[in-house]
Amino acid sequence: MKTSSLLPSVLIGGVASARSMTPMAALAAARLAHRPTPGRLVLLNHPVFKFGALAMGVGELLGDKMKSAPDRTVFLGLLARVMSAGIAGAALAPHGRERAGAALAVATAVPLAYLTLSGRKKAMARLGQTRSGLIEDLLVVSAGAAIVAAVVGRGR
Repeated sequence: MKTSSLLPSVLIGGVASARSMTPMAALAAARLAHRPTPGRLVLLNHPVFKFGALAMGVGELLGDKMKSAPDRTVFLGLLARVMSAGIAGAALAPHGRERAGAALAVATAVPLAYLTLSGRKKAMARLGQTRSGLIEDLLVVSAGAAIVAAVVGRGR
């Protein structure tokens, strides 16, 4: 098995670093479209997961623009990133490599959360909270959708 087969897991960890719920929402959308992921996770087939993940993804996008939104590096923010990246990394990993995919996604998401926060703070100083957040949303949601679509589109 090539190491590059775990690249989607690493990339989705990068997405989770900026938007913790986007990886889960992207997976939920794929499952709602009846597109299986290579990693076998029964959790992803449950309707509560699918609709809950979509709702949480939208809620995070809206909440991020609020002045009271906490930094992504607070304990609960990092915990959400660990959980989301781990599940998404496992789902996008080849069957039988789910644990490695989860580990790589988490190992990417946590340190990058600090880098993406730094970048966002710089963007906020120049563009304001809402504008910088919308730009970040566009980039991160597009990346998450593209990564998941590329993997589930292969029909593994």
